[in-house]
Amino acid sequence: MIKDLKTYILLWGTQSLSALGSGMTGYALVLWLYLNSGSALKTALLSVCSYAPYVVMSIFAGALSDKWNKKKTMLACDCIAALSTVSVFLLIKTGNLHTWHLYAANVVNGLMNTVQQPAGEVAATLLIPPKYYQKTSSMRSFSQALNSILTPVVATAVFSFAGMEMIIAVDLATFAIAFLALFFFIRIPETAAGTEKAESLSASVRVGLLWLKNKPLILNLILYLSCINLMASTYDAALPAMLLSKSNGGKTVLGLVNACVGAASLAGSMITALLPAPKNRVKAISIALLISMSTENFMLALGSHPAIWCTGAVLGWIVIPYMDANIDVIFRTEIPPAMQGRVYSCRNTLQFFTIPIGFLLGGVLTDNVFEPFLSRQGTDSFFVSVFGSGKGSGAAMMFFVIGIVGVLICLVFNHILKKYEWCENTKA
Repeated sequence: MIKDLKTYILLWGTQSLSALGSGMTGYALVLWLYLNSGSALKTALLSVCSYAPYVVMSIFAGALSDKWNKKKTMLACDCIAALSTVSVFLLIKTGNLHTWHLYAANVVNGLMNTVQQPAGEVAATLLIPPKYYQKTSSMRSFSQALNSILTPVVATAVFSFAGMEMIIAVDLATFAIAFLALFFFIRIPETAAGTEKAESLSASVRVGLLWLKNKPLILNLILYLSCINLMASTYDAALPAMLLSKSNGGKTVLGLVNACVGAASLAGSMITALLPAPKNRVKAISIALLISMSTENFMLALGSHPAIWCTGAVLGWIVIPYMDANIDVIFRTEIPPAMQGRVYSCRNTLQFFTIPIGFLLGGVLTDNVFEPFLSRQGTDSFFVSVFGSGKGSGAAMMFFVIGIVGVLICLVFNHILKKYEWCENTKA
């Protein structure tokens, strides 16, 4: 296995290290902005600025990715994203960093990720033999989970003792390692030249959309994940507002809950790597998402102690790598490599357009609806008895609503997907 995957393992390892550095910067910026503004909406706008260009431009970026050299595309995007990080570093050093600078940097990073992500997906497919799709998906889940554990812990420690400058320095160092490894040691084969090279950009986009239209299983899975992403991004917007504001919360508790998310994902990815292929991958996806939606959100909403919040994080995230692996196998098997850039880009737009909406929704509802509503309740109020009082109680109520809507989404799509089966010997 190692011999067959040695090039992919080098790419995966160095890119994962770079993702850790980038994640530390993103996490520290959330801390910096919320602690300076106290606003869930302003903090959520960081993610909106990252995802909005990603969603708007993804449908075109994949078509370009199919035409362009994958390695050169990834290197160029990494360089431009690193330059935006250097700009933030210089603004900090000169004492001129303002909130809008962070938003602008996130827009640039979002645009670069828009082009790099489909190129990276295709590169992975070209480097991985099909028999290793599930195992390599578990590897990606493993690295993402490990980063989820390390990011809040390391970022909080470095931020507290050395400030943003050191975090950005670490980010740039990990970028340099990944860039040099890709430039000097990794050869990514190109897909065979075909008629798609001569297509116009609009024609390439139409080809990707038409392919999805003719694959109802893939399209329904994408729409399912789009609705789940709406709930997940609303969750992400509300989580810092609740855990940083609660009397028994704070930076350490926020980091602890995020670390539990990572630990659960890590355990889930290891379990997934050991499990055999399910008889029906579609059913496995549906069950995993229902478990996730019906546990964590309610425990965050109704719990009053970090131990309960951490338990909820474990229950909500331990099944996600299993879900991701099954979706990854279906997508990589069903979508021809020469089409993957275009189809993945259409998928990105359809699957991720709800993320900036969710962040905005979470920020607005937390700041302007649920927090004011709870603040007007008396001590004998039913809502106070359930969700608590003071700043952060509105965000807790928000999690309860997310849980209810999330479960309803799962039940609806599980009914829609019931007619589909998919295993290694089945075509959608």
